Amino acid sequence: MTRTLDAHCEAILEEYRQHLPQFESVKNEVLDLLRSTLDGAGIIVASVEARVKAEGSLAGKLELKGSKYSSLADITDILGLRVITFYIDDVDKVASAVERLFEVDWDESVDKRKIHEIDSFGYMSLHYICRKKGFPYRFEIQMRTVLQHAWANLNHDTGYKSGVEVPREYLRNMSRLAGMLEMADEQFSRIRTELNDYRRRVQALVASGNLDEVLLDGDSFRNYLSLNPFAKLNKRIAAVNQAEIQEVSLMGYLPVFKGLGCKTLGDIAKLIKDNSEAAYQIACYQIGLTDLDIVSSSIGPQHLCTAFILRNGGGRGGLKYMLDILNGPSEMNEEMAAFLVEQTKDLPFMHASE
Repeated sequence: MTRTLDAHCEAILEEYRQHLPQFESVKNEVLDLLRSTLDGAGIIVASVEARVKAEGSLAGKLELKGSKYSSLADITDILGLRVITFYIDDVDKVASAVERLFEVDWDESVDKRKIHEIDSFGYMSLHYICRKKGFPYRFEIQMRTVLQHAWANLNHDTGYKSGVEVPREYLRNMSRLAGMLEMADEQFSRIRTELNDYRRRVQALVASGNLDEVLLDGDSFRNYLSLNPFAKLNKRIAAVNQAEIQEVSLMGYLPVFKGLGCKTLGDIAKLIKDNSEAAYQIACYQIGLTDLDIVSSSIGPQHLCTAFILRNGGGRGGLKYMLDILNGPSEMNEEMAAFLVEQTKDLPFMHASE
């Protein structure tokens, strides 16, 4: 597309061409710095993007309003970056990081989140105009959430802001959708805050030993495992052969304990207390006459669950259920369940109530 520019705009365009390599270099520097800073601060974002305005795009801008710029330095979006966050409150965290990295031109920066028009959701970005030492041109960093970014792109694709008159029914539907997305954005952040509060409460309850008050779920079980609740039994079993204990993840036992009826961490603690002796008897029978010198840290919980199932009449079906959860369903689990029943039928714990 051929554009007609006056001498002033052509001079700005020529200045752009001369400094384009510098813009590209600074783009990479700022992009790397932003990514490493956010990563170091533990701020997880959806993406960090950067671009240098194409010559055709700049020419179009100059053709429309070139007279308002005295030089290339007046155009603040030649270099533009965008940080897309998952949560609303992370936008402010990213902004804080940007403020520490660069000099922010507050007079030119805009917080569009303070706009409260009914259709403004997708335009609620935080825009900082920044300066970097040793680089004479300012650049723009936009910060917005994933949902805000999606909305802005949808608006762009549908031509909602194209200047073409849109039928009232479509405007109303777009405004309703904007409200729904804004509410979703707020709720995602609220849910994350509440979950973090819940996790802190769980950690405090587990640390204090109030296990009966802690419902059994992924977070609480993970915190419980940090107390090494099976360590005493594992060490006792390993001592039979003076074996080394190899640590493995025990999170796979969460659905097993739930399946056995445990609803709180206190239920697991009681299961350990009531079945440790039986679990030890099973382990002694299985490894006592072997030269096994390495055992998994799962040996304790597996024998605890085995003992609980057998002592409570679960038999082969209960054992197969446990093995299917731990190993995945297979015919071998049926055989192993039958073998365990046969192995343990004469052990003392099976006749303790007789």
